[in-house]
Amino acid sequence: MAIEIKSQESCQYDILSLGEVMLRLDPGEGRVHTTRQFAAWEGGGEYNVARGLRRCFGLRAAVVTAFAENPVGRLIEDFILQGGVDTRFIQWKDYDGVGRTVRNGLNFTERGFGIRGAVGVPDRGHTAASQIKVGDIDWEYIFGECGVRWFHTGGIYAALSDTTPDVVIEAVKIAKKNGTIVSYDLNYRPSLWKSIGGHAKCQEVNREIAKYVDVMIGNEEDFTACLGFEVEGVSEQIGNIQVESFKKMIATAVKEFPNFQATGTTLREVHTATVNDWSAICWHDGGFYESREYPRLEILDRVGGGDSFASGLIYGFLSANDPQLAVDYGAAHGALAMTTPGDTTMASCKEVEKIMKGGSARVVR
Repeated sequence: MAIEIKSQESCQYDILSLGEVMLRLDPGEGRVHTTRQFAAWEGGGEYNVARGLRRCFGLRAAVVTAFAENPVGRLIEDFILQGGVDTRFIQWKDYDGVGRTVRNGLNFTERGFGIRGAVGVPDRGHTAASQIKVGDIDWEYIFGECGVRWFHTGGIYAALSDTTPDVVIEAVKIAKKNGTIVSYDLNYRPSLWKSIGGHAKCQEVNREIAKYVDVMIGNEEDFTACLGFEVEGVSEQIGNIQVESFKKMIATAVKEFPNFQATGTTLREVHTATVNDWSAICWHDGGFYESREYPRLEILDRVGGGDSFASGLIYGFLSANDPQLAVDYGAAHGALAMTTPGDTTMASCKEVEKIMKGGSARVVR
């Protein structure tokens, strides 16, 4: 049974994301605490998905977020514009000249190498995006008048502040009312939930959001931590993802949340920071679909690999409504995204499809 998705002709946007977009500062091959220079990128879990669908797959994308009105905010906006994502729904907040009341988020990120893992040091307190409140965004106009085929958000944005959980709930309710497909990446981050109610609040919020989600994305840890599902008994394991246990967990989850039309997760075994085994699995309409495996995948920058998986998965459903194609696009796109620096994709759709078909890394001339 296919997912019922609104037609392109009826909507201005194929994909809309809600989330915080930070300025990523990358020391390249160096380390944050010793470097004397940084490369600058934009990045944010929910936004990366929309950008991937625009930049790699050519779909019409927009983002809902907020920035402090200063040169740093405008720099992040410029990155978003370069990625082709529509900025019309970005809110701009007056900057006080200091950052006491509102500011833009920074994310210092080391890529890691060999036995040294990647390290992220976010600096995102009091950001403009975290201060969005219920009623600040005209969701009825966006979903009802403009029209959106697919809406994506996630657990990172939901955990940013006391107000963002209710913003997400407001958005998904109105999206569903207007026939927009909703995807949600659980993306459990205990450090974010700690100051706004901890694990109990995490489950309360995510279980409410889950009632309105069509496509739920997350691994076994995410489903356990955010939704409270625990399944004992493991017959197979790929790295730190217990495959049979995950399948049982999904079977339990879809009974409680029959609104789930599909779920997906990446499967990763970490040998070193730069060598991982990589694949993905998707559930849809009672069946499981697995991508090809990418053993000993060499990684330049792992940050954003999961977001690129999500954008490929969504593209497979939007373009062909095919769960096998969806998980194949997701796994290949995620793999390619981790071969380049930055949070966001530098891959083309042709490159993704070549990898899906088993294409080699021979030089292209």
